[in-house]
Amino acid sequence: MNKTVKTILILVAAAAIGYLLYSKVFSGNDEAPMAGPGGGPMAQKVAVDVFVVSPTAFQNKITSTGSVIPNEDVELRSEISGRVTNINFKEGGTVKKGQLLLTVNDAELRAQLQKLESNRELYSDTEKRNRTLLEKEYISRQEYDQVSNQLASVNADIQALKATMAKAYVRAPFDGVIGLRQVSEGSYVTAATPIARMVDVSPVKIDFNIPGRYSNSVKVGDKITFTSEGSAEKHEANIYAIQPNIDPATRTLQIRALYDNKGQEIKPGAFVKVELGLQDVSEAILIPTESIIPEATGHKVFLVKGGKAQPQMVKIGQRSETLIQIIEGIEPGDTIISSGILQARPGSDLSIRRVTSSGDGQ
Repeated sequence: MNKTVKTILILVAAAAIGYLLYSKVFSGNDEAPMAGPGGGPMAQKVAVDVFVVSPTAFQNKITSTGSVIPNEDVELRSEISGRVTNINFKEGGTVKKGQLLLTVNDAELRAQLQKLESNRELYSDTEKRNRTLLEKEYISRQEYDQVSNQLASVNADIQALKATMAKAYVRAPFDGVIGLRQVSEGSYVTAATPIARMVDVSPVKIDFNIPGRYSNSVKVGDKITFTSEGSAEKHEANIYAIQPNIDPATRTLQIRALYDNKGQEIKPGAFVKVELGLQDVSEAILIPTESIIPEATGHKVFLVKGGKAQPQMVKIGQRSETLIQIIEGIEPGDTIISSGILQARPGSDLSIRRVTSSGDGQ
């Protein structure tokens, strides 16, 4: 038997074996798995919990965070350069408006003032004599005017020098508390040298922001409550100023309230949590917060319609710890999915495990 015939026989045998194996595996129709409707696997229902919407009384309030700032805040500096000759305040002490705090060397200025005042006396006496002489026509009007102008000039120089001398005395611009001293007696200071920081901490201001959509719901005179970090005690303040425009970058409105802080227990720079009460809603639509699905274009929920999941875009309002207010998109009596949302798809068949409503302690 030659080589070609052997090759043909081997190929025929391999084909026969392959045919037998194919018949064994694929010819048994009675052993095939049952197909579901339409030839596909049986569709499974999504198990969910649902929430039945009903109107509920809602205390409408905005929660925000803010900062405490002093009523007034200034860094004390000298308006002229010179050596510090006297310091009249204690660090951390209370000072009154106009109180002398620090003196810069004014000896040279005093000497100049004394000289000018002496010249004024001389020009004043000369002016009086020349006025008498002018009345008797012993001198000309030009001679009198020359002395009169000298007197007026020296008076102007004295006023200018006194204004300069006043800059050598650093005084408190308002009632407040002075901070840590940055200079000592004998130090040379300039207009760029910080002396100390002074603040008015009674009252203090509370700065915070609210979403721009509530800009028409707040006005000057409204009250807020706030707590400062490290304390659970609530304090009440009054809104006294509102920024006239909404920040286009953050879409928020800046608000400022005033707290009397008579005990000075609230320190400037502190972080505070703010609550601003709005008009209470007697029949608000509230749903569990976990029912909301954030999307790029807004917020979505799944309604239950005919046993199937139906997506619905909504407009949200205020939040509490467990509930969120729905302003648009849901009506009383609607049923929404509150649990199992991740498995739900538009048109999914639903298997309802549990039904709750606003009266079930949500």
